Amino acid sequence: MYEIDNTDLQILDLLMEDGRMSAAKIARRVGDISERVVRYRIERMVKEGLIKVSAIANPRKFGYTIVADVVIEVEPAHIQDVAERLMQHDCVSYVACSIGERDVSAQVVGRNTEEVYRFSTEVIGKMAGVRKTTTSIVPIVMKDVYQWRIPRRDAGTG
Repeated sequence: MYEIDNTDLQILDLLMEDGRMSAAKIARRVGDISERVVRYRIERMVKEGLIKVSAIANPRKFGYTIVADVVIEVEPAHIQDVAERLMQHDCVSYVACSIGERDVSAQVVGRNTEEVYRFSTEVIGKMAGVRKTTTSIVPIVMKDVYQWRIPRRDAGTG
């Protein structure tokens, strides 16, 4: 497991604030660290697969104002296939296989409720192996995965 320290966490917090922030600005904001060290630490975290620096599109700002969580009950032999087919659709922003009452979870974005309803019933509902879907409209997202922070207790000193 990769060991992170408080300096890494500070760098990550600043990159989450602005993924395009320069190493020089990060070094100034963290203090007591050089631009070169900041670049090295970022490169190391990217290389180790701890972080990925990328743009995150906001679907609502592009007219996709309806977000829905769809939980899907699937015949056991079809779980992986259903999940992989869901990943191919542009309106699907998240797909996961789960353990428990439902087998696959997906997040669907649409321009209106009719579009989400049509996708849930005519596409997901008709996939081979799908037994049942439950769709919930998500009017407010309070925290998303890109806002998750590494717990401070997991950082070593530094």
